[in-house]
Amino acid sequence: MIAVAAVIAAVAVVAIALFGGGSDYRVHVVFESAGQLVRGNEVRVSGSQVGSISDIDLNDEGQAVVTMKVNDDLAPLHAGTTATIRVTSLSGIANRYISLQPGPNNAREIADGGTITADSTSAPVDIDTLFNTLDPKTRRGLRNFIRGNADWYDQRAPEAAASTKYLAPFLGSTSDLTREIALDQEIFRRFLTDSANTVSAIAERRDDLADLVTNTNTAMKAIGDENVALSRTLQLLPDTLRKANTTFVNLRSALNDLDVLVNVSKPATKDLAPFFRELRPVVHEARPTLADLSALIRSPGPNNDLIELTAKQPQLARLTSTVFPRTIRTLDRSQPVFEYARPFTPDFAAWFTKFAVVAGYYDANGHYARVQPVFSPTRYTPPPSGPGSRGLFEVVNPANKLDQFQKGVFNRCPGSATQPAPDGSSPFVTGGCDPDAILPGP
Repeated sequence: MIAVAAVIAAVAVVAIALFGGGSDYRVHVVFESAGQLVRGNEVRVSGSQVGSISDIDLNDEGQAVVTMKVNDDLAPLHAGTTATIRVTSLSGIANRYISLQPGPNNAREIADGGTITADSTSAPVDIDTLFNTLDPKTRRGLRNFIRGNADWYDQRAPEAAASTKYLAPFLGSTSDLTREIALDQEIFRRFLTDSANTVSAIAERRDDLADLVTNTNTAMKAIGDENVALSRTLQLLPDTLRKANTTFVNLRSALNDLDVLVNVSKPATKDLAPFFRELRPVVHEARPTLADLSALIRSPGPNNDLIELTAKQPQLARLTSTVFPRTIRTLDRSQPVFEYARPFTPDFAAWFTKFAVVAGYYDANGHYARVQPVFSPTRYTPPPSGPGSRGLFEVVNPANKLDQFQKGVFNRCPGSATQPAPDGSSPFVTGGCDPDAILPGP
C-alpha cells in the first residue's frame, strides 16, 4: 500500500508540473485581429517562453480576446505591459506567438483574469491580406514598382548595403506611427476617407499633374544646367545674409512702429466693408473703361499707344527746346494785333458771309456782281484854303427818295456790322466810338 501511495503521489506531482494546477495566473489580451494565433501558441518575454495561449474568443466590438496563462515566476503582470503578435519564421503558417514587454514593477498589478486593452497591443498585417485589398491594376503597378526597384539596385550592392543602416530606425518610427494611428480608429477612418477623396481629385487632374511634373523636370534641368552659377550664388549667400543682418535688425524696429499704425488703423477699417459693397458695382461697371484704358496704354503694333508716345517724348522735348521759345516770342509779338482784331470778328464774319451773296448771282454768261447804284443825298463842299480847314457835308434835297438810308454814320464801334449780342459783347465800345450806330432792323 505504501508503494502504491508513493506511485500515486509521484504521478500527481508530474501532472501538476506538466499541466499546472488550478492556481494558474491568466490574463485576457485584446487584439484588433488574432493574426492566425491558435491555442497552444507560446507567450514569450525577451525570447523566452513564459506561458501559452489557452483560449481565443471575440468580444462585442468584434475584437479578438486572447486568454494566456503566465508562469508564476512572472506573475503578476503590471500596468503598462504591452503585447505584440510576432512570427517565428516566414516558412510556417500557424507559427505565431505573443511577445510581452512587462510594465514597471512599481506600477499597478494586473489581477488574475484582468485585461490588457487594445491600446497596449498590436497585431501584424499579413502580406496576402494586403495584396487582397488591391485590384488587378494596382497589383500590376506594384509588380512594375518592384521590378523597377530591382533594376534600380542592380550593380549597386554597396550603396544598398550602406542604406540598410537607416532601415531599422525607419521601421521603428513607422511602427510607432502606426501604433498611434491605431489608437483612434475614427480619426484613422476619416484620414483614409479624406485621402481617398484627395487622390480622386488628383486623378481627375492627372493631365495637369503630368504637366506639372514635366515643367518641374524642365525647371530642375535648367537649374542643373546653371549649376556653376547656382554654386556661386550659394557661396555668396552667407556673406549676403551677414550684410543684411543690419537691415533685418532695423526691420524689427520698423515692425514695432507698424504695429502702432495697424492698431490706429483698426477703428477706420470697420467702415471698409460697406464701402467695398458700394464699390463692387462701380468696379463691375468700370471693366469696359479699364479694358479701353488698357488698349489705350498698350496696343499691338507700332506707334499706336500711350507707352510708345511716352517713349517718343524725349525726342519731342529736344525738338521743342528750340521751336517752343520761338513760338512763344511770336505769340507775344502778335498779341497786340489779335487784341486789335478781336473786336472786329463779327464784322469780318459778316463780310465773309455777305461777300459770297454778292457774287452768287449768275446768268448765261456766268456769275456776276449785283450792283446797286446809290445817289448820295448830300453835297460836299471843299474846305477853304488854310491849315486846319475841313470840308462840309450838306443835304441837297431832304425830300430825296434816298432819305430812308442812314446818313452821317462815320464812327461805328467794332462789331456793329451785326445785330447787338444779347450778352453785350458786341458792339465793342472803344476809342470814343458811337455805340448807338448800329444796323437798323430788329
